[in-house]
Amino acid sequence: MSDIVIGILAVAVGAAFCFRGVPMMRFVIALWGAFAGLNLGAGLVSAITGDGYFATALGWLVGIAVAVLFAVLAYLYYAVAVVLTMASVGFVLGTAAMAALGVTWEWLVIVAGVLLGALLAVATLATDLPAILLVVVSSLGGAAVIVGGVMLLVSTIDTADFNRGTLTDTVAHDWWWYALCIVLAVAGALAQARMLGRESRSLREQWAPAPV
Repeated sequence: MSDIVIGILAVAVGAAFCFRGVPMMRFVIALWGAFAGLNLGAGLVSAITGDGYFATALGWLVGIAVAVLFAVLAYLYYAVAVVLTMASVGFVLGTAAMAALGVTWEWLVIVAGVLLGALLAVATLATDLPAILLVVVSSLGGAAVIVGGVMLLVSTIDTADFNRGTLTDTVAHDWWWYALCIVLAVAGALAQARMLGRESRSLREQWAPAPV
């Protein structure tokens, strides 16, 4: 049951982030923050108790509580939104790259995801980056999450593997998953770029027009 719920959420949130990440930046980032918080909260409970990922009511309750917190903070504060977005997208892309390379060492996969996420967050806060950068990042991250959601829905992977070092072994390395991810990322980037038009804006400027 949890595979289906998380799979549907992943496809929905990933699609919003992939195709509307910048044009609807404030709302979509809050949605992305909620999804990241849901998974983080459930992951923490799983790590502490040793229970399966989303296998207990406590995991769901903590996940939902963290999801609400992250969504509110991401909507209200630009710095929090940037850190949550870049850190979580970097983690997704970093771990996806490790899985694609067939790396099975759990600590190396986690370290790669954390480092890439931290680098993206620091770079974004330190410089006034153009909004087009988030178009690229959000289309890639959203595409990866969509594919992950589809894989959950068709039982290629399941949530029970999320807290195991064998996750990369269970991911099917069939070429069509990578092809689907690339197609979605390109389509998402084109869709967002078309909505933004030719106007060059920074991430902060793109964020500012939305009311608090």
